[in-house]
Amino acid sequence: MAMSSRGNILIDGLTVDDRDQIIAVAADFDFRLGHVFMEPSDVVETIYFVDEGIVSAVALMQDGRSVEAYMVGREGFIGSTAWQIPAKTTVRYVAQMAGKSRRVEARRMREMAARSHSLRVVMATYDAALQRELEQSSACNAIHTLERRFSKWLLRAHDRADGAVLQMTQEFLANMLGSQRTTVNEAAQNLMRRGAITFSRGRVTVLNRQILEASACECYGATRGTADGISRVDG
Repeated sequence: MAMSSRGNILIDGLTVDDRDQIIAVAADFDFRLGHVFMEPSDVVETIYFVDEGIVSAVALMQDGRSVEAYMVGREGFIGSTAWQIPAKTTVRYVAQMAGKSRRVEARRMREMAARSHSLRVVMATYDAALQRELEQSSACNAIHTLERRFSKWLLRAHDRADGAVLQMTQEFLANMLGSQRTTVNEAAQNLMRRGAITFSRGRVTVLNRQILEASACECYGATRGTADGISRVDG
């Protein structure tokens, strides 16, 4: 099921005091498809809370290959653990779908977190959920077939896109999945024949989520509860 478009779930789940503190110092930031927020080894000076759109955290290999480590939508933020301690990023953060965010200086987040136990709980809960997702993703990439991983990826993107059409090329998908374009094309053709999606001119439309969920690996269900868990945190 797609997330309703009403702003960042993590911010919405904060106490009134914590939420007001963040909103008071946050600045709106709209981003385009393909916008690069940070590169590997960049010092994280800004934390972005995603209100709309999708950001991918992409791991880059020395041989030029890449694979998506995780994606962030309205359920979270980008900026790693910089809300706790000064930190550098290990991935490239790039916009997979244009959208809106609110950005806060990392040092301001550290100051607010130092004063608020409830804020620390929510932020740490998201970090822990992200760590579980990374562990699941590592096993997924090693064990599951490309078509199952592709189906999972489409479902997760569709959730965060609020059901919108996904704009992406086969080359982009190959980079996200750490695969070859020909293999991605074969998987896409299989899903189209089964009536799960249409894929034409860089636009993916999900026609039947039930078929797509049946095709996806178990990892989709295993990591799906991240947003719900955050929104119910009791500080």
